[in-house]
Amino acid sequence: MLAQQRQQAILERVRSNGGARVADLVRELGVSDMTIRRDLEVLAERGLVEKVHGGATAAGAGSTEEPGFTAKSVRQQREKEAIARQAAQLVRPGTAIALSAGTTTWTLAHFVVDVPDLTVITNSVRIADVFHRSPRNDRTVVLTGGVRTPSDALVGPVAVAAIRGLHVDTLFLGVHGMSTRAGFTTPNLLEAETNRELVASAHRLVVPADHTKWGMVGISTIAGLAEAHVLITDAGLTDEARDELTARVGELVVTESHPESEAASR
Repeated sequence: MLAQQRQQAILERVRSNGGARVADLVRELGVSDMTIRRDLEVLAERGLVEKVHGGATAAGAGSTEEPGFTAKSVRQQREKEAIARQAAQLVRPGTAIALSAGTTTWTLAHFVVDVPDLTVITNSVRIADVFHRSPRNDRTVVLTGGVRTPSDALVGPVAVAAIRGLHVDTLFLGVHGMSTRAGFTTPNLLEAETNRELVASAHRLVVPADHTKWGMVGISTIAGLAEAHVLITDAGLTDEARDELTARVGELVVTESHPESEAASR
């Protein structure tokens, strides 16, 4: 593959997924780490991508950019399914859980929809709909209400008021990004406020987040890395990132996605 062809392939990957990791590109394109970094440098100089630690993001992807639910739902589907399967093992019958809005937590909802005698608190219309479509009638689903964001989260004072005073056993928190410096972040200020209230309501915080979230930083921090009792991610996470997270979160769980498995949403 010529350099120009390789760079075009990298650009298409970044644009379709919103970003790409150097390690993933090395594996997919069969070239050295140094070659990929040079390609990213060329693309960055042309203003086509923005270099970040360990990879690149689509040009113009700032800390307040908020992709819609549909755009996010097609990214890393296999990884999200594997993460959701693992997270579902933490849900027990007769408990109260909270699911913040997000495509990974939405995938998780499909895996816990048949857990009996469950109380679910969520600020996501889509997640609530997963449970309402199920024939089970032995559970309680509380939809917070609030102002709807592009990612279909219900946020703001109404949502915060609905959550305040509630106490759940486990919160499964969807995040836009995670980093050593900023912790778990979101590009939406009101969503950060609402999610912080969810964090305060939970006895245990579980963050299901695929490897592409590492190094992404939204404008507002929801929680520090050390506040997560469990972080569930996938094998695409670099060794450096694993070391950083292992040193900070309560427990790091790395899943393996299987090519033959299908996303829960299909």
